[in-house]
Amino acid sequence: MSTSAAGSLVLTEMPASITAMPLRELRTDVEPRIIDLFAGPGGLDVGATWLGIPTTGIELDTNACATRAQAGLNTVQGDVRDFDPGDFPDATVLTGGPPCQTFTVAGKGSGRKSLDEVILGVKEMAARPDACTHRGKFADDRTELVLEPLRWALLALRDERPFEAIVLEQVPAVLPVWRAFQEVLCERGYGVDVGVLRSEEFGVPQTRRRAILIARFGDPTVELPSPTHRSFRKGEPNQTAIGLRPWVSMGEALDRGTTFTVVSNYGSGGDPRNRGERHSDEPSATVTGKIMRNRLRLANGRWSRLTHQEAGKLQTFPYDFPWSGSDIGQQIGNAIPPRLAVHVLAKALMLEVDEHELDETVNASWVEGRPIPLASRSERFDADMVGAAD
Repeated sequence: MSTSAAGSLVLTEMPASITAMPLRELRTDVEPRIIDLFAGPGGLDVGATWLGIPTTGIELDTNACATRAQAGLNTVQGDVRDFDPGDFPDATVLTGGPPCQTFTVAGKGSGRKSLDEVILGVKEMAARPDACTHRGKFADDRTELVLEPLRWALLALRDERPFEAIVLEQVPAVLPVWRAFQEVLCERGYGVDVGVLRSEEFGVPQTRRRAILIARFGDPTVELPSPTHRSFRKGEPNQTAIGLRPWVSMGEALDRGTTFTVVSNYGSGGDPRNRGERHSDEPSATVTGKIMRNRLRLANGRWSRLTHQEAGKLQTFPYDFPWSGSDIGQQIGNAIPPRLAVHVLAKALMLEVDEHELDETVNASWVEGRPIPLASRSERFDADMVGAAD
């Protein structure tokens, strides 16, 4: 793939030491290939690799690109606004997690205050066939980036090369924007579902909530994935429910050999002095870019902190994921949990995931690699047809 002056190709193929290759081959007319906007250190790309789906990520941040390079993830370094679908003609799936800083409750909230303007931008973009960018329109330049996935989707439609599937994620405050996207995409032939997913309900040892959009071209039956694990409720016992596994605790994920309590860097209940706490037999609170500031109170009364590898594990990155560059805590906090990404991508691409196989994969080495054995979509359709005939 060629590059423009706006971006440089950081890595074009996975090094020989990275052996996470697919164990199944999709028997469809076109094998899925993902273009991942705002790819960060690779949360979604790790999930896609586990599923055996090739990805290319566009990422501007040098530190995130350093991690991606060490991890063997295909990367184009540059500003998403300087590219369009024509630069990646082989991509069949569009994914993206635009920067959340202006929308998150932990920030100043300029994006939340601009939601009406953002939704107006959605309507303006839908009305223009060239789907222009909105540079300089908002008080914080990062706010406009949430519109970029729609620009890409509309340009692909204009060129009569619609993406087979679209997967987007952001903080819950962005749900109204995803609903505005839903209206535009449904008018243009996509089936779309949007909603807020709880990460612990998909086996992530963390109570992180994300606004998710899944769209599939020409298929009105699109749905978000259903939970596989129980939701976390403070004080409630962690046990199996009908059809659901217990949620995963920090102690299970980190296996430190001792109990501990995480004392948050943030205040709780509006009081900055009242630090939130989570015990090792509970899931972590939301992992943010300030995760490395949290303190661990150990059972013996001493204090400790999470390592980068442990913070990554709370996001379900592999234990040996090669974090690189600086500001690693921010990289970790910005990423979508790979395990959640697996469930969302699988639902978008009509793949079925065995939870026990996924357990093995999440806990395996990234360098040695252990993709998830999957049936192809056509095999699933064949099975559905047999069931229908019966």
